Amino acid sequence: MDRHHANKKTLLISFLIIGIYMVVEAVGGILTNSLALLSDATHMLSDSLSLGIALLAFIVSAREANKKRTYGNKRFEILAALINGILLIGLAGYIFIEAVERIKNPPAIKIGGMLAISIIGLLVNVLVAYIMHRGGDVEENLNMRGAFLHVLSDMFGSIGAILAAVLMLLFGWAWADPAASLIVAFLVLRSGIRLSRDAVHVLMEGAPKNLEGEKIVAAIVSEEKIKSVHDFHLWTITSGLHALTCHAVVSEEMDFREAGGILKRINHALRKFGIKHATIQLETEHHCREASLFCGSLASSGCKEGT
Repeated sequence: MDRHHANKKTLLISFLIIGIYMVVEAVGGILTNSLALLSDATHMLSDSLSLGIALLAFIVSAREANKKRTYGNKRFEILAALINGILLIGLAGYIFIEAVERIKNPPAIKIGGMLAISIIGLLVNVLVAYIMHRGGDVEENLNMRGAFLHVLSDMFGSIGAILAAVLMLLFGWAWADPAASLIVAFLVLRSGIRLSRDAVHVLMEGAPKNLEGEKIVAAIVSEEKIKSVHDFHLWTITSGLHALTCHAVVSEEMDFREAGGILKRINHALRKFGIKHATIQLETEHHCREASLFCGSLASSGCKEGT
C-alpha cells in the first residue's frame, strides 16, 4: 500500500470514529451543562471537519496533471492544512470567550456525567491518535499533520475536562471547568498558529525547512565539471515533494555532449535530499550574467555581478 492510499484510509477510519463520538459528547455536554464537554464536543466537530477536509484533499490531489494545472492538484493538500490551521485558531478564540464568561458566572454542572463522558472521549481520542500515528504520515505530510494536530488538541481537551471534574468533585471548585477550557484554548491556538505558519511558508514557495540550500549547492558543485551555481531556487510543491531550479556554470572548454551524463549524476545526488523534480540549466561563464544566491560562498566562480 503506497503512502498516499495509507493516509487516505487512515483519515477515513478516524473521521468515522470522531464523527460518531462527537454527537455523543455534544449531547452529554448539553445534559450536564459542562463547558469543558461542550468545548471538547465543538473541538471534535472541528476535528470531523478537518479530517473531512484532509480526506477531500487527498482525493483531489490524486487527480492527474493537465494543461491548466501542470503540477496537478497537489497544492490542495497545503490549502487544506491552512484551512485546518485557521479553524484551530477560530476554535481557540470561541473557547476563550466562553470560558471567560463562565468564570464570571459559573453555572451548575452535573459532574458525574461530565467525568464519565470525558473519560470515554479521552479513550476515543487516544485510539484515533494511535491509528493516525501508526497508519499515516503525520511527520512529513503537512495535510496529515494538520488533521493529527486537531486530534491531539482534542485529546488534551478531554484530559482538561477530566481534571476539572475531579477538582470539582474533591474541592467544589466551580471555576475548574472554564479554567480547563482556557488551557485547552491556549494549546489549540498554538497548534493552529504553527500549522498556519507552515502552510503559508509552503504557499509562499519558501525553502523546505528540513533542507539546507548550502549543502544542496555543495552537492551540485562537487560534480567535477560544475564551477558554480546561480539563480538557485528551492521550494515545496506539497508535503514530501520538493522542486529545484538553478543555472550551473561550466567551463568554456567543456564538451556539451557530456551534458546528459553530468545532469544524470547531479539528479542522482539530489535524490539523497528527497528532491525528485529538478531543472538544471548548464551554461558557460560567458553566459553567466547575475551572481547567484550562493555564488562565491561555496565555489570560486567567474560569475560576478555585472559581467
